[in-house]
Amino acid sequence: MTSYWLWRAPELEARRGNPNLIVRQLTIERGLIYASNGKTLLVRNIEKEQPELGRTWYLRRYPRHQLTAHAVGYSTVERSRAGLEESLNDYLTGSNLELDTIIESTLDRLQGITQRGNNVVTTLNLLGQRAAVRGLQGSCGGVVALEPATGKVLVMASSPGYDPNLVERRFGRIVRQGGPCRPAAPLLNRTTQGRFIPGSSFKIVTATAALDSGRFTPSSRFNDPGYCMEYGKKVFNYADQSGPSVFGNVDFGDAVENSINSVFCEIGKRLGPQLVIEYMKRFGFYDEPPIELPSDEVTPSGLYRNGRLYDPDDPNAVDPGRLAFGQERLQVTPLQMALVAAAVANDGIVMEPTLVDRIVSPDGNVITRSRPSEWKTAMRPETAADLTAMMTRVVESGTGTSAQIPGISVAGKTGTAETGREGQNDTWFIAFAPAEAPRVAIAVGLSNQDGTGGSTAAPIAQAVIAALLGRNA
Repeated sequence: MTSYWLWRAPELEARRGNPNLIVRQLTIERGLIYASNGKTLLVRNIEKEQPELGRTWYLRRYPRHQLTAHAVGYSTVERSRAGLEESLNDYLTGSNLELDTIIESTLDRLQGITQRGNNVVTTLNLLGQRAAVRGLQGSCGGVVALEPATGKVLVMASSPGYDPNLVERRFGRIVRQGGPCRPAAPLLNRTTQGRFIPGSSFKIVTATAALDSGRFTPSSRFNDPGYCMEYGKKVFNYADQSGPSVFGNVDFGDAVENSINSVFCEIGKRLGPQLVIEYMKRFGFYDEPPIELPSDEVTPSGLYRNGRLYDPDDPNAVDPGRLAFGQERLQVTPLQMALVAAAVANDGIVMEPTLVDRIVSPDGNVITRSRPSEWKTAMRPETAADLTAMMTRVVESGTGTSAQIPGISVAGKTGTAETGREGQNDTWFIAFAPAEAPRVAIAVGLSNQDGTGGSTAAPIAQAVIAALLGRNA
């Protein structure tokens, strides 16, 4: 019977109303959290002696301040936890449900021995993280960079940011923090919770549906008069970089390179919204991406109506033309759009995104290690190859030239979404590089922009990719 109660110890301690739980948590030497190199500390403990209790308390400190705040989160006495500090709490406190661990930690407590948690090595690359935070400065938005073949999250940066060291005692400073968006909401992880209109970055999803279904080919031709007709009204092209608004006779690659709305509007009307939505789901839209963050910090992407995810049964309930070029009622996260870019880079396979490389016991043994796992199949490899060629043209000579990196072939797609408020576009750039052997896939999503995706988001992506690949942008 003793082993039964030891096994249930974490559950019994966690019940509401247990007055000893907070004190017990403070006496645990929580595990450390590291960057991907396994050496750079993202979270450490400080010891605070409590002579009246005859014990030592362990409090958290975050030496990187804002740099990794949204991914790592915080663990406090008064305001609970967030990020990996919350989702990995059992591991970090040594309470993960393995019988040997529970017996050892419970016996340690009974003998007055300090309970030590397990250490976490994340996948975060601090060179890329710094480049992202610098690029986002003064903006509202998020950057996610992934390793396409494994799903490892190399960069997760959200702006406005916050210093987790202030959460415990100076929370008011965070609440009062301003920013170019209203509300500034610095605690919001915009990479996984922020809902942005994708605009033309979504054209990669539409292009996938068009090509992968066999309804169109890369050589399919279109006539662009500068607009398409939707419900009796003209929907005009958006000149992403002050280029021409009428392109005339073009092929599919031209339409992607120059982000021609009228062509994608016509493609959407011919495909119908149901097929486009089917391919959205193949990329992971409408599902919560399986990343190691608390569920309430991860939001699914898709069509939204009245603030709720909307999966219409009636095809007539959705405007197919506006859906095809990324408007309608689409709302997406930077994480989801990074997965779109990564799927093209990875021959059509969407890998499960992961922030954790490995979890290591206090004595150095690896308890668990992340293994690459396929999440979705978005398209055939042949479709991915066609899209790669088109997206490479976007950066070489299209709307994304500001993402060029000397010596590296970048495949990308810009996006500029109208929000209905003048000068407050949502702007995007999704990309991967090197195009011929991808090591990085990225999405940059910004709100409240008066420029285009090519001028606002693409330079940030360029700097982050260059940092991750060890190049000068």
